[in-house]
Amino acid sequence: MADALLSASLQVLFDKLASPELVNFIRGQKLSQELLTDFKRKLLVVHKALNDAEVKQFSDPLVKEWLVQVKDVVYHAEDLLDEIATEALRCEIEAAEVQTGGIYQVWNKFSTRVKAPFANQSMESRVKGLMTRLENIAKEKVELELKEGDGEKLSPKLPSSSLVDDSFVYGRGEIKEELVKWLLSDKETAAANNVIDVMSIVGMGGSGKTTLAQLLYNDDRVKEHFHLKAWVCVSTEFLLIGVTKSILEAIGCRPTSDHSLDLLQRQLKDNLGNKKFLLVLDDVWDVESLHWESWDRLRTPLHAAAQGSKIVVTSRSETVAKVMRAIHTHQLGTLSPEDSWSLFTKLAFPTLFCLLFNFSQGL
Repeated sequence: MADALLSASLQVLFDKLASPELVNFIRGQKLSQELLTDFKRKLLVVHKALNDAEVKQFSDPLVKEWLVQVKDVVYHAEDLLDEIATEALRCEIEAAEVQTGGIYQVWNKFSTRVKAPFANQSMESRVKGLMTRLENIAKEKVELELKEGDGEKLSPKLPSSSLVDDSFVYGRGEIKEELVKWLLSDKETAAANNVIDVMSIVGMGGSGKTTLAQLLYNDDRVKEHFHLKAWVCVSTEFLLIGVTKSILEAIGCRPTSDHSLDLLQRQLKDNLGNKKFLLVLDDVWDVESLHWESWDRLRTPLHAAAQGSKIVVTSRSETVAKVMRAIHTHQLGTLSPEDSWSLFTKLAFPTLFCLLFNFSQGL
């Protein structure tokens, strides 16, 4: 996978560009939505070459410098969007406080400092400047022969499964218990409208999203609570027919068709009828192939499941959580220093770890 921090930063940018707050603010300004859409498109072109660049940077110093330029543009774009968000908040506060003279006057003095970047240089010109840099970076991508996708030398990512070795899990006990309680709850929420409740686990690559989902899936209380369970690794592309077939196979049904979505969904609906169902969609991160319509169509046969059925989604992107209309999104942070050290010593020094464990147990 591409550098975790850079890839995560790009994903943050995509989320911000798609946020309703930004879109609503832009509509009230001279900056056109088309310009931001074009900006996002150019970011995607660069983003698709990150995996190949990550591999080649160790043998080609020019590729390494190319990655440095990409990071610089991304960080400047983050700063610009943060300033736009600050400006949007200032306008909102001014509108709310316009009737209260004293508070408004104090805030107005402060806000003049906030408005400075926009007074000196317009938002539109700054976006255009970043787009020019992105265009140059994209040209260099071609000259460096960087390939889009996974790149020639990069091994494909292995799909996940529901199995987990909990001896390598640290620091997630409290979070797990909180989420298990949610899974076992049959309170009417979205289910009141014949819709299965969705919970998303969001975090950067390698933070343990899949591991946490595996712990939930294999918990004895969860096994007893649900009649049927399905684990589907979505990964690079959200294919409606493929995901539907995977769900059927996971609940022990042989798909009756390879190509007919209608036949597959009817089969799934019949097999879920009035049964409490848990679905885990792991590693959903291709926002381009996942949209409202495809998600709604996948969810249609799931309505046949009993009340209390749940869907758990893991993703790097908050946009995925919004598309799936998750009623609860858990932002998975990093491990504590103590838990990180325990995991590191077990992986790096397994023999030493066993000796220390035996010593602590008086063995």
